[in-house]
Amino acid sequence: MTEKLDPKSADDILKKYDKESDTMMYKGVMAKIVSAIAITFSVFQLYTATFGVLDAQLQRAVHLGFGLALVYLLYPTRKSWSRYKVHPFDVLLAVLGAATPAYIVMEYQHLVLRSGTVSGIDLVVGLLGILLVIEATRRIVGLPMVCVVLAFLIYAFAGPYMPGVLAHRGLTIEQLVGHLYFTTEGIFGIPLGVSSTFIFLFILFGAYLESTGLGKFFIDLANAIAGWASGGPAKVAVLSSGLMGTVSGSSVANVVGTGSLTIPMMKKLGYHKDFAGAVEAAASTGGQLMPPVMGAAAFLMAEFGVPYIDIVKAAIVPAFLYFAGIWLGVHFEAKRGNLKGIPRSQLPKIGTILRERGHLALPLIVIVYLLVSGYTPMRAALVAIVLSILCSALRKSTRMKPIEIVRGLDRGARNVLSVLVACASAGIIIGVVTKTGVGLKLASGLLDLSGGLLLPTMFFTMITAIILGMGVPTTANYVITSTIAAPALVQMGVPVLCAHMFVFYFGIIADVTPPVALAAFAGSGISGGNPLRTGINASKLAIAAFIIPYMFVLSPVLLMIEGTALDLLLTTLTALIGMVALSSALIGYLADDCSTVERLVLIAGGLMMIKPGFLTDIAGFALFVVILLLQLKRRKSAVQA
Repeated sequence: MTEKLDPKSADDILKKYDKESDTMMYKGVMAKIVSAIAITFSVFQLYTATFGVLDAQLQRAVHLGFGLALVYLLYPTRKSWSRYKVHPFDVLLAVLGAATPAYIVMEYQHLVLRSGTVSGIDLVVGLLGILLVIEATRRIVGLPMVCVVLAFLIYAFAGPYMPGVLAHRGLTIEQLVGHLYFTTEGIFGIPLGVSSTFIFLFILFGAYLESTGLGKFFIDLANAIAGWASGGPAKVAVLSSGLMGTVSGSSVANVVGTGSLTIPMMKKLGYHKDFAGAVEAAASTGGQLMPPVMGAAAFLMAEFGVPYIDIVKAAIVPAFLYFAGIWLGVHFEAKRGNLKGIPRSQLPKIGTILRERGHLALPLIVIVYLLVSGYTPMRAALVAIVLSILCSALRKSTRMKPIEIVRGLDRGARNVLSVLVACASAGIIIGVVTKTGVGLKLASGLLDLSGGLLLPTMFFTMITAIILGMGVPTTANYVITSTIAAPALVQMGVPVLCAHMFVFYFGIIADVTPPVALAAFAGSGISGGNPLRTGINASKLAIAAFIIPYMFVLSPVLLMIEGTALDLLLTTLTALIGMVALSSALIGYLADDCSTVERLVLIAGGLMMIKPGFLTDIAGFALFVVILLLQLKRRKSAVQA
């Protein structure tokens, strides 16, 4: 029925576009040592989640120590070094990476009593710890993030020489190191705190779900639901990527995981290779918008003052509109190219899939129920981890062996490393921002630049988030923009949740926005298409993500913040019709091929319906109906002729 990309080729593509996946490949004793460290790391996290976390700085220090040790053992200093034998220099850095946070654990009481006074040995350890975090960032996150961190560190010292509002008194090396490494305002701040609690457990939960075969269950279920429709494989890609997004936090990993199956299916059906790769890239990127995990950003938002369950509820309608936009795009492309679906006889049956593997989805259902019932995310994730193992045992075909349970601990610890390091380096940025007060200055500067008007402020914030997102991972991007740009929106009266969701959305969409569109590049690597054209197609398919944030800032009812259920229903319905108009205009097909004028009218009508307001909704709907009726009449005439 289907062909799948060779696993080795898929692995090579993943390593090329996802630094987190390009690790050492140890064998023998070294492999066992690294696995033992990773498993111990997971056991520590599970133990503290079960019996109570340590004091904030102690919990985060142990978390960082394990993380740095694993990063230096798994990611070599140079790409040219052997991937099968550890280099002594990396062993030294791994030991130092574990030792510098361990200093905080061992000297914790003395550090508390000194209350911010930095001794000579404190200065050496703290400076070394900061440098080790920056080097770990280079290895697993990438140079763009390092450049951002270094720019903020330079700013900390260069304050007296900065112009205008950016000027400050400047910091001494002792002040900076003390603030960044020996308080919970820098490296050991909120982002690392979230990583050391909620994020780790949810990533471990995802690792166990992956072990149970949930990914294949999602793809088979999507095939059964949508594989028979026009352009079926493309719709399967959209649906399966959305389902995978509920537990996955990586756009590129999602592209390779589901795309290795769906992209060859799309090409075989008749989709152009540039479009096939774009569909998977846009859909996989949207996975980070799907509650309850949302690429780990939901937990960070919760720590910044918004209740977690409110974030999950707020994300539902925007995520639905995003995936609806992609679904419509592939549907119109299929209609335009007369691309049929897969015969039903070749597709799995929904009843059979649910009967044989439906139990694998139970942990997901339970975790949502627990969150709605008032459980903390940490406790809900802990229950779900245990349940994922128990549910897999309900059938012999999905049952995990004891060794697979142990390997899940190993894989979970490895999967968290990029988020852990990104959170630590983002803590450096936050530390500089809080110590120098530059956050408020930048927010004020943004307001001055926009003339105090909301739409220009939103536009400049969007550009900032997209540019940062081109080289900075989603988690760190959100932390930076929520610290610097979101306050400008809040100052203009935008609800806090709307402001945070706004910067979060645009940080994510950078994954499909050329010129640096990693998800699109990974999709083109599988499809054999042109990376730039794939990125452009992915941006067109993901057009909803460029519009929806403006919608929920102007009409918070979409985030279930204000208004009644009827208001939410009407706003969602008009936005959905607006998405139909926009998608058909971008693809060039509604009920028939669109002329240039018709496409322009559809774009105008779509934007009017997306913009909140009764009059604009009526005007936009009228334009849409006129074009639809004209095309239906034209198609009927062509058939009769």
